[in-house]
Amino acid sequence: MKDRRQKFVELCEKRVNRLLRDIRLVGNLSNRSHYEFTGEDIGAVFSAIEHEVRRARKRFESPGSENGAVFKLARNEISEKA
Repeated sequence: MKDRRQKFVELCEKRVNRLLRDIRLVGNLSNRSHYEFTGEDIGAVFSAIEHEVRRARKRFESPGSENGAVFKLARNEISEKA
């Protein structure tokens, strides 16, 4: 049992830290002197992020098999992986 807990803690810390780093990198895209984007783009990005966070939380609350989603800004949509 302890090994499973240790493995969870190890993987969780790595993955959450990587996620936080990647979110900061998305935030770097807000620099208008380097990038051009619309309010619609911003809405699509954060909608996709929030959608996936809700799905991840739901999996902890009621475990089951779910496929991930793929975000495509050009189409402003989230599609389910096959």
